[in-house]
Amino acid sequence: MERVFLIVLDSFGVGEMPDAADFGDKGADTLRSCFETGTLNVPNMARLGLFNIDGVTVGEKTAAPEGAYLRIAERSKGKDTTTGHWEIAGCVSERPFPTFPNGFPPEVIEKFERATGRKVLCNLPYSGTKVIADYGREHVETGALIVYTSADSVFQIAAHEDVVPVEQLYEYCRIAREILTGDYAVGRVIARPFEGEHPYTRTPRRHDFSLTPPRDTMLDILSRSGKDVIGIGKIYDIFAGKGVVHCDRRIGNTTDMEITSEYQKRDWSGLCFTNLVDFDMQYGHRRDPLGYAAALNEFDKWLGGFMSEMRSKDVVILTADHGCDPCHSGTDHTREHIPVLICGKGIKPVDLGTRGCFGDIGATILELLDVSGDVDGESFAAKIVR
Repeated sequence: MERVFLIVLDSFGVGEMPDAADFGDKGADTLRSCFETGTLNVPNMARLGLFNIDGVTVGEKTAAPEGAYLRIAERSKGKDTTTGHWEIAGCVSERPFPTFPNGFPPEVIEKFERATGRKVLCNLPYSGTKVIADYGREHVETGALIVYTSADSVFQIAAHEDVVPVEQLYEYCRIAREILTGDYAVGRVIARPFEGEHPYTRTPRRHDFSLTPPRDTMLDILSRSGKDVIGIGKIYDIFAGKGVVHCDRRIGNTTDMEITSEYQKRDWSGLCFTNLVDFDMQYGHRRDPLGYAAALNEFDKWLGGFMSEMRSKDVVILTADHGCDPCHSGTDHTREHIPVLICGKGIKPVDLGTRGCFGDIGATILELLDVSGDVDGESFAAKIVR
């Protein structure tokens, strides 16, 4: 194979993992919640085998799926974006990233305030839209930064763009990233700029500052071998740039699907790694099953056109990084299996059942591209190549 398009539908889980109850996620099933809206219409994913996947109890199974299909359980003890993507790329996180259900300790906040010269508001787990509605006015009046977290391992900083210019907000995030080490080493520091009048609107200039993966991933191995590694959307940020050769860091499903289509028309060899964040950010966290289903419908329509333009040595792998069931309690990620759908002229339609490490995807991609490297996970390339 010459080119692999790895597309992550951020948070599109297909049912609880055996240990979901340990994470407070018993019964979670993102696909089921979207299907039960009665509005889900994804014929292209269905013909690849989406509803034939192990454990999927909704939808009509396809008599003769056109793709290889399976579900995978996460080996890392987490359910966040960074953990999921790192494991897909062959780096299992043996320890979960720290979370702060009661906010960050005084020593962290005091150090951050000294370094930025600004006071901190909130410092609690919060919804991103509610936190700016509740603290935005005080922030605008005082210039203090809104710092908040969630059930995930994140340190989020919200600021109005008229009060804190975006580049300054990014610099505050870099300061936080340097402070948050050791026991406080959260997976991501996230800039959350907003604008307008109360209750305010978040802007698309969000930016994530992740930890650097502790060891080489599929991306490093491919780039060292001379392959192109293209990161679209949040990919560069999730891997702190490590192993990424080319990138486009704009985010949003429609934008990133268009960018992926543009790369499909170009000549290159290697991996195009795309993250579609809106499933998670706009619909999963906001517990909006109708919006989530509509976004899946939009993606599926785009997918049909994308598949029709594939070259003979192209492979497309669709997957997710965790769940975010829009009908589950709370507003956070859910511990779910991820789906994997694989298609291309050189790919056999086959049911691969259930596997136990997201890193199997990364190992498979290395073998498909004929590149040797050591990652967490076992390749299933031999089972899918014609």
